[in-house]
Amino acid sequence: MDKLTFKQRLRAILALDSHPAHIAAGFAVGTFISFTPFFGLHTGLAIAAAFLFRLNKLTTLTGSWVNTPLTVGPVLVASFKLGRFLRGLPPKAITFRTLEWQELKIYAKSLLLGCSILGLIAAVVAYFVCYWLVVRFRRADPALAELTDASELTGEDLEQTLKQQEHDR
Repeated sequence: MDKLTFKQRLRAILALDSHPAHIAAGFAVGTFISFTPFFGLHTGLAIAAAFLFRLNKLTTLTGSWVNTPLTVGPVLVASFKLGRFLRGLPPKAITFRTLEWQELKIYAKSLLLGCSILGLIAAVVAYFVCYWLVVRFRRADPALAELTDASELTGEDLEQTLKQQEHDR
């Protein structure tokens, strides 16, 4: 993806007509999913979670792509080491040639525990960063700033606020 396409997609997410918390929640859930060792299923899990928890599908899907091919190896190693530590087991090296579950399942207990903890931490950070970015982006545009202020005060979706403003006219 080139720089221009990335900026356009980021702007599309930040300008969604939804409450900033709703956008951030979808991104956070997707980020958590990206830390799971279920490679090849992240997109499906993100879409299912978005439907199940009534989250924004675009932000949930985008969050599920946070853990990239460049970071997946270090995240797996850190997750495995953290999982072993939390289980009170001595340090042990993790070796894998592919990211297939058949190869990783011998490390499953420690890996799932570590991935869950690191994914939860990443999701919390992602929530607050995404929320801050949405609000900051919207403050730069007077129309979006007014709608964001209204939605933050009432907790309503921006879409509902727009409908009410149109009705009042």
